[in-house]
Amino acid sequence: KRLPRAIVVGVKKGGTRAVLEFIRVHPDVRALGTEPHFFDRNYHRGLEWYRSLMPRTLDSQITVEKTPSYFVTKEAPRRIFNMSRDTKLIVVVRNPVTRAISDYTQTLSKKPDIPTFEGLTFRNRSLGLVDTSWNAIRIGMYAVHLETWLQYFPLSQIHFVSGEKLITDPAGEMGKVQDFLGIKRVITDKHFYFNKTKGFPCLKKSESSGLPRCLGKSKGRTHVQIDPEVIEQLRDFYRPYNIKFYETVGQDFRWE
Repeated sequence: KRLPRAIVVGVKKGGTRAVLEFIRVHPDVRALGTEPHFFDRNYHRGLEWYRSLMPRTLDSQITVEKTPSYFVTKEAPRRIFNMSRDTKLIVVVRNPVTRAISDYTQTLSKKPDIPTFEGLTFRNRSLGLVDTSWNAIRIGMYAVHLETWLQYFPLSQIHFVSGEKLITDPAGEMGKVQDFLGIKRVITDKHFYFNKTKGFPCLKKSESSGLPRCLGKSKGRTHVQIDPEVIEQLRDFYRPYNIKFYETVGQDFRWE
């Protein structure tokens, strides 16, 4: 059991579960199935506790874990750096407006009596003042969170996956992930098929069985309908953050 050499650190509702399920098909990768939340909630338990959760690996295999809340946890970059400054980080990002709606949809399915999306989004809607303290909004301010990570890790150690391309071209996105991890491109087109009901790609066979493997019921939920005007206001709000993010990472995700 080894400490992870690569961690999927974010972001929530970006496509992190898909990345984990897809990458663990690779024979050189062993992944922890659950989210250990070590660098945010369980850090006091110590590295040995963390290591004990990891799957057993051969010398040739890389251990991977994913906990999407790390990306927005102030202490996580320093803590991961203290474990190993060579840790490779994977961040799955998607259009922050869609991400926020997806986040809200998930919360709503668990707590049906929460306020409306519009009510939580604005501190003052007529003035267009967005409430950045609401987590669903805050997470999508990628450029802000990234600054903390860049104090500890060079960009070359962080790989950004497009949540949109993960749906339209899973093999292409996973090809880049495999290159980043320094492993052979084993996961290719032949591993995926498009599931029309779910609206996204599924694996033809999973690591544990020869049967097709789609993500669970909680994935691919129909989003809540949001007033187009609210969406427009949010697009305006995120635009400067998106542009700064594109410039920092040297990649245009075309969310505009």
